[in-house]
Amino acid sequence: MHLAVSLDIAAATGQAGLTFTEIAGFVRKAEAAGADMVIISDSADAPSSSPFEATTLLAALATMTDRIGLVAGASTLAHQPYNLARRFASLDIISHGRIGWNATMRQNPREVANFSRPEGIADDDFRRRAEEFIGIVQGLWRGWDADALLFDKAGGRFHDPEKMHLLDHKGEFFSVRGPLNVARSPQDMPVLVMSGLGEADLDFGAKVADVVLIEAEGAKTAYDDLKRRAVAAGREPEAMKVLVTIGVDELAAGGLEDWFDTKSCDGFNFALPADLSALDDFTDHILPELRRRGMARSADAEATLRGHLRLGAGGAK
Repeated sequence: MHLAVSLDIAAATGQAGLTFTEIAGFVRKAEAAGADMVIISDSADAPSSSPFEATTLLAALATMTDRIGLVAGASTLAHQPYNLARRFASLDIISHGRIGWNATMRQNPREVANFSRPEGIADDDFRRRAEEFIGIVQGLWRGWDADALLFDKAGGRFHDPEKMHLLDHKGEFFSVRGPLNVARSPQDMPVLVMSGLGEADLDFGAKVADVVLIEAEGAKTAYDDLKRRAVAAGREPEAMKVLVTIGVDELAAGGLEDWFDTKSCDGFNFALPADLSALDDFTDHILPELRRRGMARSADAEATLRGHLRLGAGGAK
């Protein structure tokens, strides 16, 4: 079973946000416990206060950890695909292959007003735009073969032109030539995590995502459906991991036994608020229980996030 922890760093207005020292301490504890990854989110529908931009925070956390995967949410509305692909590729090099992008398919009404879209985007247009955006990012991540960069000073060759691939994308919403001016990812390409999938998004998510986060309600049905769709897209079922998101309240109400004994997921994503007492409770009580049950990864697991999750090279080519 795989273990992720989602940490929402956006505190409600009027509450003190987490400091970097507090966040880093929590992530290091999760790493010591054998968690596969920590997912950082700083987006909220209600008024909130976030002390850090998520990808900037990942860069700092990468220098203070050694093995745990680091995933950040980043909106397809707030970025251009080339810059976002370049940012995550750079983070993956800094972290030696431990980075992932959590791409949500849901619009945030508070976000659209800050990025020249005060009227929002029609749901169908947003979905098509997001799919095109994600496809471009993954295409850019594949722009360099593993041995494309030669650094041959004597021969005057920086790279092998045959192993550099122009994306040359011209689509409905974006035009991107490529390639990235960042080297290939140490783990082939950063891990693509997808969340907030609606019915219209399921085929696309099953085709391209490395990890899909689903809600606890109806988890068995959703899990089986996503695996079926992945096979229909030509993938092996294990090439996509499906994690059930569990909140702190759900743990307290239902206990751990009911969740750990289920066969309706590949692991769990524990959602925690920007509250120091909740983090302390999780590290002091839940994490030891996870270790006791052997749910966390072993100490000799592979160094990259793809290695932790036993993933291949990523979604559709």
